[in-house]
Amino acid sequence: MKKALGQKRPETVDKATQALKKRIKTAEEVLAKVRQLAVKVKAEPAIARTLTDLNLTQACREVVDKDADAVLDEVESAIYLVAVSILKGEGFSYDIPSRAKGNQLYVPELDRIVLKDTMSQRPFASTATCRKAVITTRILQLVHELCAKRIHVTKRDLFYTDVKLFEDQGNSDSVLDDVACMLGCTRSSLHVVASEKGVVVGRLTFSEDGDAINCQKMGVGGKAIPPNVDKVSNIVSDAMFILLVEKDAAFMRLAEDRFYNTYPCIIMTAKGQPDVASRLFLKKLKETLRIPVLALVDSDPYGLKILSVYMKGSMNMSYDSSNLTTPDIKWLGVRPSDLDRFNIPEQCRLPMTDEDMKTGRKLLEEDFIKANPEWVKELEIMTHSKVKAEIQALSSFGFQYLSQVYLPLKLQEGDWI
Repeated sequence: MKKALGQKRPETVDKATQALKKRIKTAEEVLAKVRQLAVKVKAEPAIARTLTDLNLTQACREVVDKDADAVLDEVESAIYLVAVSILKGEGFSYDIPSRAKGNQLYVPELDRIVLKDTMSQRPFASTATCRKAVITTRILQLVHELCAKRIHVTKRDLFYTDVKLFEDQGNSDSVLDDVACMLGCTRSSLHVVASEKGVVVGRLTFSEDGDAINCQKMGVGGKAIPPNVDKVSNIVSDAMFILLVEKDAAFMRLAEDRFYNTYPCIIMTAKGQPDVASRLFLKKLKETLRIPVLALVDSDPYGLKILSVYMKGSMNMSYDSSNLTTPDIKWLGVRPSDLDRFNIPEQCRLPMTDEDMKTGRKLLEEDFIKANPEWVKELEIMTHSKVKAEIQALSSFGFQYLSQVYLPLKLQEGDWI
């Protein structure tokens, strides 16, 4: 037992690590390629292309931000049509935009997923949709109340207003998205926000509802990303790039090491699957500061799925992809090709499960993956080797290997796709 505890890593691994460390230059030289990328980003048109700029044969549906009065008008119009239908003796039914997977469309020119303009019926007189029609009516009533009172609540608050009807928060959340899509507005326009989840730290200051926030003085935990991003203003930063991190463990390591002091950046994470507020905040930072976004995710199919949600959008909220997506994120790591390049130990490489393999193969079939040959190459390495690794696998070389060796070397070489 004592021998096992006292064992050192193989000398070859130690030598390889030392060799990598020696290759790292000064901070100024490390950031040379990042600076070149930043110049390209700033040179891009400030106004991105929209669906209206394209002559698509398939009609698509997108939503816009609406103020409280506009949402009130939309809700009242929807209920008015229901009342007219009932008075005619025709019962009532809602016309709901279909958010099914088959109704999604990847638009290469925009590099994101959008929703086709196909409607589905939700009649009260059908046993299959009766309950959902009632939930839709209740959500419309609650949204009307919120907009009339000019107050915001969380999705959890909304669920607890009628637990017996909703039964599960997933039911109220899903219909809330349906209602936003039906009314043609963003979900935040409904005055319903998600609970705080994402955090940010580093070279960034902004105002939140009038309060000055300095993200360099928020400790290792960082500043919680506001659930209502509309209240964020006066964004100022001297950062050269935004580092988007999948997990809070890696975020805390980088925050504690004050990585942003040596390499001027903003570090943010949504602690896994990104929430709406984090996606909105990232897009707002990118559009305001016009600096590159580099992503650090696990080397597994789910890490790439998380990255794709930030970049291309999610199936559930494809109707709002124009507001939620940041298409030009660069995949910095951890990539499947990094496992051998950085000599990740075998004990830190985890075998992919059947579900992992299934997810990986499905990703290879996605249009947005096929549009990027380098992504395809990395995914093929993953599915052929049948191994995955988490960001924390880098800690096998030392707790600060991520901030002192891996990231500086990747930045120095401009090793992103």
